[in-house]
Amino acid sequence: MFYELIKFVIYTGGIIVISKYVLVTTLRKLAENLELKAKTVGNIAGAATSVPELLTITISSMRGLMGASVYNILSSNIINFLQYLASVIWNKNRRAFRNIAIIIDMILVILTIMIPIILLLLNIELNLYIIPIFILLYLLFIYINNNAHNLYLQDEKQRLEKEIEEEQKEEKGKTRKTILYIVILISTSIVLFVIGDLLGETIEILANHFEISQTIIGILLGITTSIPELITFFESQKHYNKNNEILGVVEATNNLLTSNLLNLFIIQTIGIAIFSII
Repeated sequence: MFYELIKFVIYTGGIIVISKYVLVTTLRKLAENLELKAKTVGNIAGAATSVPELLTITISSMRGLMGASVYNILSSNIINFLQYLASVIWNKNRRAFRNIAIIIDMILVILTIMIPIILLLLNIELNLYIIPIFILLYLLFIYINNNAHNLYLQDEKQRLEKEIEEEQKEEKGKTRKTILYIVILISTSIVLFVIGDLLGETIEILANHFEISQTIIGILLGITTSIPELITFFESQKHYNKNNEILGVVEATNNLLTSNLLNLFIIQTIGIAIFSII
């Protein structure tokens, strides 16, 4: 069992390192090279940092370990939220919480934690029938998020756009870099898939042969796959604090919300579909 635990640590560590130093970094550079806004960069970062969860949930579901995937999502979303709060406090950006758009986003994030807890407490089975509900909730949350930002960040919109434009003037016209970033992303995705498959085999051995609880496996996966979010939360606020703290908080908040929404409603849906079909 010790050998399998070592492989578990190596494979999860590999996914985290590649996600942090290659996937997330490249996506951020690509977003800035394309002159995207802080909110959009946060959304892209949220999608990028959810790749480890996508891999672990997909592999767990293919191996018949639905319980591990459920606790993986729940623990990831809780840890993401705690890491986000720590990053805001550490960077002394608590004033951003006075903005109604940020408050609404926080309510949505808390709901992404409460929903799976309620499902577990009520012992509701995750099957194909719940997939349409998850998809509708995902679309509803995205709609609320977009409208909140349009309504309550409108006063700062022009100023923020001007600052972003000034910071990114040097990035214009760098087509070669954009192509390079896309090639790196494709290559990284292939490597992550291979490592994820190896991790899946290890998880299956730990759960079936050594009878380690799926709850424990899921929580461990949740802890390890949440590390990329921790990095992006801090980096986004460091990146913008020199000019305007609200930009960093907007990016970090959308990173958090996008990651949690994808984890619960999209990645969990993929896991349910795979588990049900296989």
